Amino acid sequence: MIAVRPAGERGVTRLGWLDSRHSFSFNRYYDPRRMGFRGLRVINEDFIAPGGKFGRHPHDNMEILTWVLRGAVEHQDSTGARGLIRPGEVQRMSAGRGIFHSEANASATEELHLYQVWIEPGLRDLEPEYEQKAFDEGSRRNRLRLIASPAGRDGSVTIQTDAEVYNGLLDAGTAVEYRPAAGRGIWIQAARGAVKVNGIALHAGDAAAVESEESLRIEAAGDSEVILFDLA
Repeated sequence: MIAVRPAGERGVTRLGWLDSRHSFSFNRYYDPRRMGFRGLRVINEDFIAPGGKFGRHPHDNMEILTWVLRGAVEHQDSTGARGLIRPGEVQRMSAGRGIFHSEANASATEELHLYQVWIEPGLRDLEPEYEQKAFDEGSRRNRLRLIASPAGRDGSVTIQTDAEVYNGLLDAGTAVEYRPAAGRGIWIQAARGAVKVNGIALHAGDAAAVESEESLRIEAAGDSEVILFDLA
């Protein structure tokens, strides 16, 4: 079964410096039918104006991933981590028993475009952690590259939950296959371009929640980028 989450039906937050789309209930957007998918709790697509900033704020007991599509994030948190996150780099923050952080558009002239993802942890009140790794385009071109997993497999960042996250850059006309293990749920986020998932069309911002499919074929209608979540 494949259920499409259309981009145009997502929740919206607009501030002077922020234009955000929420796949699930978040902040002032509330839909009891959209509280998450398996362990996924938040998928926000954020467009942040030059100089825009999320000021210092807390999180706890959540695995938080940031994936940048365009621009750079300036990050600082209470673990002492600070620096820039650019396209092709994933930031993992395990909030554990509590962490404070801030995120800003590092540019004074260019818009920042990113996805921020929250996944519920397997254990609560762990020591907060921060990790960041880069994944070159070649490793993601026309394949699904593991970027986050419980054991940091294949050089991915380590998340404290039973989930795997993949990224793929697909050239027009190419396809990749993915076979979920029995009982797993799959969320496919079309980040850019247009793809078909087992023949079902997704455009940029659309997503597909997948249950009980033995095999998935993701075919690019144009140059595209996808993020795939494999969830317990």
